[in-house]
Amino acid sequence: MTQAETSSTLKKDVPKHKPALQDKYKEESKNLKEPLHPDNITNTDQLPNPSGWRILVLPFTPKDKTKGGILIAQETLDKLRIATNCGYVLKMGPLCYSEKKFTSGPWCKKGDWVIFARYAGSRLPIEGGEVRLLNDDEVLGTIKDPEAVLHLI
Repeated sequence: MTQAETSSTLKKDVPKHKPALQDKYKEESKNLKEPLHPDNITNTDQLPNPSGWRILVLPFTPKDKTKGGILIAQETLDKLRIATNCGYVLKMGPLCYSEKKFTSGPWCKKGDWVIFARYAGSRLPIEGGEVRLLNDDEVLGTIKDPEAVLHLI
């Protein structure tokens, strides 16, 4: 046999490479739930109703991949969710901003992104993450884009 014949028979005998590990990652990524995000929440009836002057806030969930393509570990993401200082207002209690000290009116409304102290409020675990109950005076300000605020790792 010549060298050309040998190489052609070898190519026929070698099975095609199947990237099993990549297929497994694709399967797992399909099964993963999206992290809690305001766009993902369809039914707020199942969430707790804030009483009095409290506000129900969904903390900002940072992206799991940096702009440079580095994946952030799940443990680090969990720490970031706990220590975040931005959140999306889901519900407001009936007495929010009704006191005399709020002479300029409400500081935020349902659907706003707000800034609050890092460990402010009561953390309530729900399926897929957590929500926080803040007092109405714990809101420090509103922001249009939560990604504009630097989230340190």
